[in-house]
Amino acid sequence: MEQGLEVALTDLQSAWNNVQHHTEEISSERLLVRRGQAFNITLYFRNRGFQPGLDNVIFMAETGPLPDLSNGTRALFSLTGRHGPSPWIALLETNGASSLEVSLCAPPTAAVGRYLLKVHIDSFQRSVTAYQLGEFILLFNPWCPEDSVYLDSEPQRQEYVVNDYGFIYQGNKNWIRPCPWNYGQFEENIIDICLELLDKSLNFQTDPATDCALRGSPVYISRVVCAMINSNDDNGVLNGNWSENYLDGINPAEWTGSVAILKQWHATGCQPVRYGQCWVFAAIMCTVMRCLGIPTRVITNFDSGHDTDGNLIIDEYYDSTGRILENKKKDTVWNFHVWNECWMARKDLPPGYGGWQVLDATPQETSNGLYCCGPASVRAIKEGEVDLNYDTAFAFSMVNADCMSWLVYGGKEQKIHRETNTVGNFISTKSIQSNERDDITENYKYIEGSPQERQVFLKALQKLRAGRSEDPHHASTSMPLSEDSLRRLHMPSLQPSDVVQVSLKFQLLAPPHMGQDISFVLLALNMSFQFKDLKVNLSAQSLLHDGSPLLAFWQDTAFITLSPEEAKTHSCRIPYSQYSQYLSTDKLIRISALGEEKSSPEKILVDKIITLAYPGIIINVLGAAIVNQPLSIQVLFSNPLSEYVEDCVLTVEGSGLFKKQQRVLIGILKPQHRASITLETVPFKSGQRQIQANLRSNKFKDIKGYRNVYVDLRL
Repeated sequence: MEQGLEVALTDLQSAWNNVQHHTEEISSERLLVRRGQAFNITLYFRNRGFQPGLDNVIFMAETGPLPDLSNGTRALFSLTGRHGPSPWIALLETNGASSLEVSLCAPPTAAVGRYLLKVHIDSFQRSVTAYQLGEFILLFNPWCPEDSVYLDSEPQRQEYVVNDYGFIYQGNKNWIRPCPWNYGQFEENIIDICLELLDKSLNFQTDPATDCALRGSPVYISRVVCAMINSNDDNGVLNGNWSENYLDGINPAEWTGSVAILKQWHATGCQPVRYGQCWVFAAIMCTVMRCLGIPTRVITNFDSGHDTDGNLIIDEYYDSTGRILENKKKDTVWNFHVWNECWMARKDLPPGYGGWQVLDATPQETSNGLYCCGPASVRAIKEGEVDLNYDTAFAFSMVNADCMSWLVYGGKEQKIHRETNTVGNFISTKSIQSNERDDITENYKYIEGSPQERQVFLKALQKLRAGRSEDPHHASTSMPLSEDSLRRLHMPSLQPSDVVQVSLKFQLLAPPHMGQDISFVLLALNMSFQFKDLKVNLSAQSLLHDGSPLLAFWQDTAFITLSPEEAKTHSCRIPYSQYSQYLSTDKLIRISALGEEKSSPEKILVDKIITLAYPGIIINVLGAAIVNQPLSIQVLFSNPLSEYVEDCVLTVEGSGLFKKQQRVLIGILKPQHRASITLETVPFKSGQRQIQANLRSNKFKDIKGYRNVYVDLRL
């Protein structure tokens, strides 16, 4: 009598499969495959070979705590196809004397996550044996045309899925600085932490079966991840902090990579890591999404609007010295704000709104009760389709709200002017396979001041008005906008220079470096044929990068008499000793001037944001970088200040180069002192790599540096 077929051993062919599925950077020992693409396994039998027609081999793939056929978290599929229809596929590759090589393929819509693979063998319809073959992880597949995250450009896939380092742009629109970042999505245990993050979400905790069934949708996954990056609703990865008090955590400016943050979150039982701000939230989200297989990039928007009441107007209030005041409505213009774009189809929207989608993990406003934002179609933002899911109106306001300036004096508010082009400048991301910056502003809006841009703004405003009139929660609190109001909003108001015919402008006399005095002039120009007598109040104050004002520390008053068509300058200098104690970590200073002509009630307001620069860290690679061979790295850094700095700590990291972040205690640095250290490491991955470094002290937190390194596989 023939015996039933018995499995002795299974080879998941992890190393070979992972190369084919672009997951070899994660592991060569564990099986990590992408949906919509076949992978091979080999079954070795103990007693005989596979006999077609006599042995029915049925595979079972299960994910989640409650796998179920009806919701797609359990799949049954056979070599013969006799076990009913299934989107999963099993094909015979090679039938050996005592082995069987099989090609398996998950459908391009399958839920991503951790799977258990089993096999049932029915021999002669009498003897049924079941075997557990092992675990594998299924990921999204941007290489598969049928996957909803498919990206048809290999250079883009390499940049937005495979590349594990990049730049996050900071500073201000006049001084854009690349901040190096180690995404590290393929580092040890990061994939497990990403899957743990999904399992810690409120969705999974509330209804794990439904949550796992929905994990095939990048729209769903992106919202879950977005909410889990911040900790406002759950035990998410990061606590946000904009208070300038970071004594019980890490100053957000000190981080140089995602790996240390995610590993700390995991190691502490999923307690939120302290602290993050917008660029850290976006960087962590980029790591998680790239790890799961969704093409993702980090976006910086300079002069980013935060419109709290949804009227597409950012109200800013100033006192008589030109100093910006705390906003009672909490409307602000962030000096820069950072979010993500993720690439996916949007079958839940009308045709044409797939592609790049905005996702913002920084906890600003709630979306369906949770602190997340998006996915909002970038094309929908550009076209003013603010009624499309998700949070498109809020995203639109970040790049295209108008700014209204008000003068507050004697308990009254006087409108100074309305700016239509203040918000949303130099929207930036790292170029594909390059260290250069790409300006993608045109993806988000038409050219400022063009008829198209104003038409889109008007359309967005009308849609918001219509939405509010239908929302009972807004009916009693929001006055509907009249057609006349809409027309006035459509047309930018006259600037003060059109009335008083005088313009004011700041001009720096030298690049602003930390530790040095700031020298600048106020240029006043009379564009009329009449004499003008001006009184100008000047002030300087520190800002946080989210636009929150700090104390003013410098004031001046200038009296300027201008002949017809005359230009004059007023020289100003702010000593380092005067501004040093007032600086925030963001190193932002806002200088402003509020001018008035004696014979006119109109006011002229002008301001300029200054970011103080540090000399960067220099990194030298001493010798050729080769896998598994010792490598020396020299790091040169300096104290840019004319005073002693204490508690200096240098951190250095780089995926594929260092197993973990290196921390070097430097201690005290003398004034203007230059120093260097040499670190030893052994690269363990080949290809293009990047070293990131940061120096912090009691006086500064984020002197950065980076160096790209190509690691050869062999001598």
